[in-house]
Amino acid sequence: MSPGPARGRGTGSDGGAGRRSTRRWQLVRADSDAVPASTRRFMARARRRRMRAALPWAVVGGLVALAGLVAWVLLGTGLFGVREVRVEGAELVTAVQVRDAAGVTDNAPLARIDLAELADRIGALPPVERVTVTRDWPDALVVRLTERTGVAVVPGGEQFVVLDAAGVVFRTVPQRPDGLPLVRLATPGPDDPDTRAGLDVLGVLTPQLREQLVEVTVEGLARISLRLRDDRTVFWGDATRGADKARVATALLDQDAARIDVSAPDVVTFR
Repeated sequence: MSPGPARGRGTGSDGGAGRRSTRRWQLVRADSDAVPASTRRFMARARRRRMRAALPWAVVGGLVALAGLVAWVLLGTGLFGVREVRVEGAELVTAVQVRDAAGVTDNAPLARIDLAELADRIGALPPVERVTVTRDWPDALVVRLTERTGVAVVPGGEQFVVLDAAGVVFRTVPQRPDGLPLVRLATPGPDDPDTRAGLDVLGVLTPQLREQLVEVTVEGLARISLRLRDDRTVFWGDATRGADKARVATALLDQDAARIDVSAPDVVTFR
């Protein structure tokens, strides 16, 4: 048996079995006509639904981003900062005093200013009765003042203090202001009973009594008296029944008497 031919056949058989066939895949874009019309319509509707569902979130996200940008510009930068403090209605105080009391730093963000706190600080100035503070965009604060009105003066040493209707001392002047009645009392102030009693008496005086009035003296709550021209005195007593006492005292102004006692207006004495 010859070994040569046998090896030749085996070699030929093995070579055929060793060859492997390979497949090559190729992607081909299908023409639109290859997709059924119903499928295309379904896919289009699905895309529109996804877009409609996403639109509100996109709008909300845009608004949030815009609000954040606006807040940053207003609160975190000096772009809309305070560059001016305008003061209106100031006569007894100066604009500089108002600005110093406000204590607002230059370029402080206008939107971050606490207007109520600012009004409280300015309102602490004695001559200021009421104050409002508003923003004037883009860079100003407007302070509008109502100052106190004097109704009486109280001598103190070589100076005079001016009281408003509530008894608040808001000015000290070297000379007595014209047109304000003089009230003599020890400790003027809104919480002082003698101050309130003296102002109550002033509030009920008739024009005739005011014309004749030189000063009101409050030595105690039941020891109030008026000094009139020609050194006449009206002893008032306490501040009760003020309207009755004023009416009786006015009716007796023509009497030739140095002292008129209306402390009990139903039983008047004079001498």
